[in-house]
Amino acid sequence: MNECSVAPRMGRQPLTTRAALSHVALRLFLEHGFDQTTVDDIATAAGIGRRTLFRYFPSKNDLPWGDFDAELARMRAFLAATDTTVSLVDALARAVVEFNRFPSEEVPFHRERMNLLLNVPALVAHSTLRYAEWRLVVSDFAAGRLGVAVDAIEPTVIGWVFLGASLAAYEQWLRTDGSNLIELLESALLLLKEGFTSGELPTVGPGGQA
Repeated sequence: MNECSVAPRMGRQPLTTRAALSHVALRLFLEHGFDQTTVDDIATAAGIGRRTLFRYFPSKNDLPWGDFDAELARMRAFLAATDTTVSLVDALARAVVEFNRFPSEEVPFHRERMNLLLNVPALVAHSTLRYAEWRLVVSDFAAGRLGVAVDAIEPTVIGWVFLGASLAAYEQWLRTDGSNLIELLESALLLLKEGFTSGELPTVGPGGQA
């Protein structure tokens, strides 16, 4: 018998949204471990069939990401709507913050999601594909502003730098109880705007407070 056997729940309505299915998977990963939880376990807990689950997520590794494609589309739309008078760095910083802003009820799920994505070996490897998609949104916008090809060195560097700053904020958030993700992101992105010269920036504590 599977170590993570999940009994079906009688009378329960099946879950058929990406967010709901991702939440079910995250709960099972937290309770039983990522490697010990199977796709069948998740489908059973959600009240759907295995084939139906695969219509929403191509693999178990994709489940923690939730509706990531929709969030990327939202980020693109946010950048496209940003006034051209806003500087490139400010525009991207605002978009990154908005991309990572979640309703309060979603924060616990997101914290568990990022714990998995940054620490489970199978997910760390898979995450490179998703990070590449995220970086492309940033690089596309930067290339348009700079008037260069998206694979030119400038937008490529900008994509990597903004990803690095975001991941640094996430690592700090996960290892510091009570910290505020948005404040940490804003602090990290401020470094990109202002530079790293000692004495020019306020000292930022572990919780994102100056």
